[in-house]
Amino acid sequence: MQPLNRKNTNLESTPPIKIVQFGEGNFLRAFVDYAFQRLNQEANFDAGIAVVQPIERGLVKMLNDQDGLYTLFLKGIQKGKEIQHKELITNIVKGIDPYSNFKEYLSLAKEEALQFIISNTTEAGIAYVATDTLDMQPPSSFPAKLTVLLYERFKHFKGDANKGLTIIPCELINHNSDTLKEIILKYSDDWKLGEDFKKWLTTHSTFHNTLVDRIVPGYPKDEIEDYNAQLSYKDNLIVAAETFLLWTIEGDEQLKEKLPFHKTDLDVKIVKDMQPYRTRKVRILNGAHTSMVPFSILYGNTTVKQTVDNDFTGPFVNNAIFNEINPTLPMAKEELDSFAEEVLDRFRNPFIIHNLSSIALNSISKFKVRVLPSLLDYIDIHKKIPTNLTFSFAALIRFYKGTWKGENLPVNDSDEIVEAFAQIWKSSNYLEIAKRTLSNTSYWGEDLTQVENLTEAVALALEEIDTNGIEMGFANYSNRF
Repeated sequence: MQPLNRKNTNLESTPPIKIVQFGEGNFLRAFVDYAFQRLNQEANFDAGIAVVQPIERGLVKMLNDQDGLYTLFLKGIQKGKEIQHKELITNIVKGIDPYSNFKEYLSLAKEEALQFIISNTTEAGIAYVATDTLDMQPPSSFPAKLTVLLYERFKHFKGDANKGLTIIPCELINHNSDTLKEIILKYSDDWKLGEDFKKWLTTHSTFHNTLVDRIVPGYPKDEIEDYNAQLSYKDNLIVAAETFLLWTIEGDEQLKEKLPFHKTDLDVKIVKDMQPYRTRKVRILNGAHTSMVPFSILYGNTTVKQTVDNDFTGPFVNNAIFNEINPTLPMAKEELDSFAEEVLDRFRNPFIIHNLSSIALNSISKFKVRVLPSLLDYIDIHKKIPTNLTFSFAALIRFYKGTWKGENLPVNDSDEIVEAFAQIWKSSNYLEIAKRTLSNTSYWGEDLTQVENLTEAVALALEEIDTNGIEMGFANYSNRF
């Protein structure tokens, strides 16, 4: 079997570098690079990508060994129908390791056709490191590396207004580009780069907050022989992903002209305000994940797919989403329900094994952000307790006891939180357990015992769970509260 490279695939001509991408991991290759390839194919975008390795150890050498080529396998469920597709991604022109060749990294600033900066350096990547300096080769943080590159471009093109860049970070933090811009401006002040540079940066470059959504398991090592059997070449960088893709970017009509995704059928939304879309994703997709984990594990499921397919836990999740979460969101019901149906299709994806234990990490803080707002909004709107979300809340508290039917549970949180629950569960009084948990403002940001009837409802659910188990306990709880 031949190695994968441009010579063996007759792809030796490459498009001009219009995009510098910080990050070479699975997500960017399965999401951003695929999206830009679709633009090249369907909108004559003609954009090549130069990939920068953001940390000292990475995949750039492997990427260059294959001349930037790799195969993307898309597998999923859409409206109940199984979809499978594979595609050779060809738009990465070269990979650069700034740690081994800083001069080549700086040369990217001089690319005439360069228009876009894309990044995904993990949530921890957009961070200010006070010890980074302009003369480091390279600085340690991603924002500092980018500041160096932008300053080099400013100097090379003598502040040309037409050489500003469109900066689109994809890290999973809210207001990601606002945060990135703030840090870059701080480095500009720290390093005394001058007001002219800051003016060029703020006037002629643009920063765009984003929300990205696609499940990317990555390299399918457990099934690699099956994947390799579908290829006529040897590919060391195969990446697998679900078919669903959503990219929401804050921008105006000018950005829509620069990025003509409307000429494709990709769900890339360029909108004035992305917060409603972020809220929709966090409340429905992430909220459903977080609310299902404790009660589904206690029920006996091990995966997300088992949860939504089961005759009891499946309807439980459906009711929580469509009857308790969606009605609290300020968007059209049809749009919310359509998104929720897509989410459930994604949960049922037979090609992705999503273990409940793997999403149990830091469930207390996740519940606060992803589920509690829906629960409290429901109470505010309907003046009553939401049955499913409140039972999920009780299951979360019971989960943090750490054991169930003589077996250890996959509780994964800070030592402080785990120890606090060990102390709480020394009591056998369910009302006392509920009061001590709900009154902890460090968990929830407020004293939840002040919410009418919530403490009593949680205590009743806890008693039912311990006495009768999840399924019978929920049936009794639903009838009594």
